[in-house]
This record gives sequence, C-alpha cells and structure tokens, in this order.
Amino acid sequence: MKQPVLEVTGLRVERGTTAILRGVAWRVAAGEHWVILGANGSGKTSLLKALTGFLSPTAGEFSVLGRRYGAADWRELRLHIGVVTSAFTASIPPSEVTLDTVVSGKYAQLDLWHAGTRGDRVAALRLLRSVGLARLAAREWAYLSQGERQRVLIARALMARPQLLILDEPCAGLDPVAREKFLRFVEKLARRRGAPALVLVTHHVEEITPAFTHALMLRAGQVVAAGPRATVLTSANLSATFGVPLRLGRTAGRYRLGFGRG
Repeated sequence: MKQPVLEVTGLRVERGTTAILRGVAWRVAAGEHWVILGANGSGKTSLLKALTGFLSPTAGEFSVLGRRYGAADWRELRLHIGVVTSAFTASIPPSEVTLDTVVSGKYAQLDLWHAGTRGDRVAALRLLRSVGLARLAAREWAYLSQGERQRVLIARALMARPQLLILDEPCAGLDPVAREKFLRFVEKLARRRGAPALVLVTHHVEEITPAFTHALMLRAGQVVAAGPRATVLTSANLSATFGVPLRLGRTAGRYRLGFGRG
C-alpha cells in the first residue's frame, strides 16, 4: 500500500478557551484530489496552517509526505508543498517581475532575494508557458490582473515540483469569466500525468470540477463528512455543513446549490 500524501488523526487545536479544530481525522492517498468545504469560521484555514507548520496542535498526530509532525523539519518540508493563497499577494513587491515571482517558489521565499540560476529561470519560463503567461515574464506584479496573479502563483508553487498543492480559495476576487478560465486550468493540471495531489479550499460547490475525487466538509472545527465526492457531497451533508437547508443540483458535470430541501 502506497504511503499517504497526508494523514491526520485526532487533530485538536485550542487557543485559550476556544477549540478551533476538534478531533479531525483525514487521509489523502496518492492520486486523490480533495475539496475542503465549510463556512467562514469552520476551521478550513486553521487546518491548513496546522498542516504546514504555522499553527501548533494541542493534541493528535499528523504526517505530510510521510513525515510526522514533531519528528521532521517542517521548514524543509514546506519546500515540497505548493501553496496558492491570496495571503501571499501583500508580500510580493509591486515591482517584482513575474519571472522572479515564479523562481521564488523554488526557495519558498516571498520577495525573492536568492540569485537563482540560469536553470531556475529556464524552468520558471517553462512553467509560465504552461499557465499561458510566458508573454508576461517581464511584467511587474503591480500590473497583473487578479486572474493572472493566481496563475502566476500556481506556476510559483509548481516551481518546487511539489507532491501536494494547496489552493486556498484561489477564485476569491475573480470575475465570472476569469474564474471559469482559472478552473479549467486547474482541471487540466489535475489530469496531468504526475500531477501533485490537489487540495482546493472553497465555499462554493460551483468551483468543484470533475477532476476532484474526494471532499472534506467542516463545521465548527469538526468533520461533517469525508470521503469520495460521489458519496459524501450530498444535500444532507451540505445542509449540515452550512447549517441551513440546501439542495444540491448538477448540470453538465458541475454542481449548483439552492436553498430549501429537495
């Protein structure tokens, strides 16, 4: 049996008298692509912070890429985990050119100070070409659209050849056309041979493309459901996750959500 990409058992995070995560259990196997669904405050971001070593757990165990938290150097491990989040945007200098932003992913830096190599720049240009932005290699960060920035951040994340790629609400701030173009790109990425395991964090079922195989649903820091998408992504589980009656529909392989019971 292949080693899991990620495995979490009884994860609990408390701060003061508040339990942020409570008994979370989750396992991601090689070849799986997961979506994490939950309302604001459900614990999605805290879970990601714990798994990337930015939030210390109170109890429980977890391992990422075969390395157990507490017994491995998480600073080194982060070099093998790609993260795409809008939280990075404020740390990228407005004058930094796109090519440098992509190169920075190899060194897990924001505001690239490492000189890099000629090979790094060749690899970065290849990745920009793969996300359709080679023409913008010399454009400064300040002059990229939101959709372009998200694709640059994916290229940046792929620079380290990660085995796990986390997409933290990557469609936030995108207009409907840019969102659809971005989701089509993610779908193609997920289906590439040798693609990393993907974890997409979102509030919106409309953003779940067919390549995503599994779903984890959180409410108030606890797991509502976790498993194969076809089994757990139901109206009942979504209603429990968001705390209101919801009705899940599907058209042409994509989901939609309405209020009220079906």
